[in-house]
Amino acid sequence: MNTHPGHRARILAATTATAGLLLVAGCTSTDDGGSGSKTAAGGVEVVKAGKLTTCTHLPYPPFQSEIDGKVQGFDVALIDLVAKDLGVQQDILDTPFENFKTGAFLNSGECDLAAAGMTITEERKKNVDFSDPYFNATQAVLVDKKSGISSFAGLKGKKLGAQAQTTGEDYAKSKGLDPVSFESSDAVLNGLRTGQVQAVVIDYPVVQGWLKDKANADAFEVVDNLDTGEQYGFTVKKGNTKLRAAINKALADAKADGTYKKLYEQWIGPYDESAASPAAS
Repeated sequence: MNTHPGHRARILAATTATAGLLLVAGCTSTDDGGSGSKTAAGGVEVVKAGKLTTCTHLPYPPFQSEIDGKVQGFDVALIDLVAKDLGVQQDILDTPFENFKTGAFLNSGECDLAAAGMTITEERKKNVDFSDPYFNATQAVLVDKKSGISSFAGLKGKKLGAQAQTTGEDYAKSKGLDPVSFESSDAVLNGLRTGQVQAVVIDYPVVQGWLKDKANADAFEVVDNLDTGEQYGFTVKKGNTKLRAAINKALADAKADGTYKKLYEQWIGPYDESAASPAAS
């Protein structure tokens, strides 16, 4: 995932009717616990009263994308569980992907957490604190069926695409390939459709989402799955232990009571125990 032509952050409220009405409430975080309080259940401090503000980067189906004017997806559904536990509503802010590496919007108090199909890396841990992993992500090699490419090894000398600033792009480069860099996952797919590239390396769940569309399934196929050991996590500002604990509790509860499995099947596809239950790294 990556940066986006629309640098202007768009607020995409889960409940558009109340969006913007709460901006003046709770100017300090030392409220008396009234309706304008910025302290949610369990003593978790939030940046906007009554809201759990999530930074994301759109579109990144099936984790988050705008469907019928509302941001929906696997990440959105999981963070809704956290918001419910805290007694607040989730609010979603579309931001450039670059900021997830630096934690800029968490540090400036624009968001409480970030949810963006984000791989846990040592480099990113320097700037943000990650939740427990909630998803194991493999990289898929998706090719045009007419390309004659049958594996990752067959990509040499072919036109390959990847999404800018992603682990898929890094992996391809580490293997000596020179992928064309696209700004978003939508642009990657468009590059494949228009023949700019013959193959792409991108997170497998994204490909699963694309292949639900018959036209894509007719034209393209997965020829390789690369287990790069990646796990997705949600991020909070460094030191925000209370919110991190609330996220981890909601994830553990969802896995225990079957909610996680249900959401996984709704958004990702057939339930894969190994992808769904990563060991905490």
